[in-house]
Formats: sequence, structure tokens, C-alpha cells
Amino acid sequence: MKVLFTVGALLGALAVVLGAFGAHKLKMSLTPDQLQTFETGVKYQFYHVFAIALAGLLWIKFPSQGFVISGWLFVAGVVCFSGSLYLLANKDLLQLTSITKIIGPITPIGGLLFIVGWVVLAVNIFKAFK
Repeated sequence: MKVLFTVGALLGALAVVLGAFGAHKLKMSLTPDQLQTFETGVKYQFYHVFAIALAGLLWIKFPSQGFVISGWLFVAGVVCFSGSLYLLANKDLLQLTSITKIIGPITPIGGLLFIVGWVVLAVNIFKAFK
């Protein structure tokens, strides 16, 4: 669980760095649509940092592998969903225009990982508070 908390904290720090980078540096290089895509990735990353912390805190109170699983599903969701949005938003800047066909389908997989993480979390909360 220590690793999950550490990864969550580092993802939080990275969200702040990326948010600032987007607001100050990328603003000049991206189109408004690309910047909005980038900001969506930052928002979802930051939201799920709190979900990771919640899963970890619930695990401390109610040790259940389900809380650990939900936490790692959130981490995987951040990597797939937010990570793919960061790449898609910057594909022109990074001269990776051909990656859209490869990276594009990863975004909904990340969204699905978020959804499954929340469902697993909900089921385990329900079990813990019987």
C-alpha cells in the first residue's frame, strides 16, 4: 500500500506541474482545442489522485484487496486516459501526427479503467460497512 500512496502523491505533483506547464508554456503552442484536451487530462489525473488516496485510506481502516485493486485501476486509468490525452494534445508539437490511430483508442480504455475502479471501490465500501 505504501507504493500506491507514493504513486498517488507523485501523480498529484505531476498533475500540478503539467497544469502549470499547460497554462504557461503550452498555451502559446497549442490550439484552443488541443489545450482543452490537455487540460482534460490534467483534471482527470488530479481527480483520481484523490480516488487513489481514498482507496488507500479505506484499506487502512478496512483491509481488503478490493481497495488495493481499485487504487491500481485508478493509476492505470491515469496512465491510459490522461497519458493518451497529453500525447494527442501535443502530437503536432512533438511531430507525432501518425500516433492518433494508435493512441486514440487508449483514451476510452483509460476511461473504462476509471469506471471499473469506481465500481470496485463502491462494492468494497458496501462490503466494509455492513
